[in-house]
Amino acid sequence: MCSSGFSFSVALNSSSSWSNTRSFVCKERNNKFGIGAAPSYHKFVEFALDEIKQRTPIRSLNLEDKFAYTSVINGKTELNLLSYEAPKIRLLRSMWIDGNEAMQVLDFAVFPDVAYDLPIFCANFFTSSVKNIIVLDLNPLHDVIGNQQHREKYYKTLMPLVPKYEELLPWGGKITSESLKFFSPIVIWTRFRSSQAHHEALFEAFKDFYEAWLELMEHAKVETDASKILQNREAQHRYLSWRTQKDPGHQMLKQLIGEDQAKDLLRNFLFKGVDELGSKTFLDYFPEYRLVDGTVNEKRSIIGKSFERRPWSQTGDFIGDNLE
Repeated sequence: MCSSGFSFSVALNSSSSWSNTRSFVCKERNNKFGIGAAPSYHKFVEFALDEIKQRTPIRSLNLEDKFAYTSVINGKTELNLLSYEAPKIRLLRSMWIDGNEAMQVLDFAVFPDVAYDLPIFCANFFTSSVKNIIVLDLNPLHDVIGNQQHREKYYKTLMPLVPKYEELLPWGGKITSESLKFFSPIVIWTRFRSSQAHHEALFEAFKDFYEAWLELMEHAKVETDASKILQNREAQHRYLSWRTQKDPGHQMLKQLIGEDQAKDLLRNFLFKGVDELGSKTFLDYFPEYRLVDGTVNEKRSIIGKSFERRPWSQTGDFIGDNLE
């Protein structure tokens, strides 16, 4: 799940009901988006797959087959996994955790082929019967705080998405500068109590962000400079290394399926590529997290400023250094 400063901690007892691409499960139920019922994220996944099939041919990777027999602790929670690739896409994958009215989780991401410097589409939604923790973004592959050229290349025309949703999906509170470097100026980071209006706005935002990413993908030109392709590969590997080590969803997955299987799911499904795209370790990229015994500091954040307000201007310029 996303690299923001929050963490998921859900006490669940559940049994296995994993779905793969050949047996994707959706349970119909009457849902009014009110207190006591978490809305299903199935329609988000369905929309995403329908849209991308209209833009590019996709092929199933079947990464989920490895996890078909993963045990969950009770009979009330389903983990639905899907994985695909496409000509410009290294990995499109989805994890939808269906805990019925008690909990819904969506972790949906699209990683570009390393021959493109496209952003990474990132949708991480946690919903219980009363609260929602949301991150929706086109995570930048390269620096957009100091690199104006890269920022304007992908985000200048997308800045109107920010005011479009800021009323119902406002800034969600403190986020650290360590996490911020993986977010773009258009990120939606928000928390809200469940309501029909909020969830309808979230679905519309998801569609807008996803269609914006698909437009970028369609117009992306393949990189032929070997040095720039190497830069893209390393940037994506760095991103995957951070997410694999610091992903806040790890604790929830550990509660659901156990520590070993949670780690396997992180490395070989959610952030597939961390063992293939490069050989550097997390501490190679982030040496500030090294403890005196050489191990990784498990704290979510150890340095940097926290931002209680959106640290970008309406034009996408970083203004965080000027915020109190």
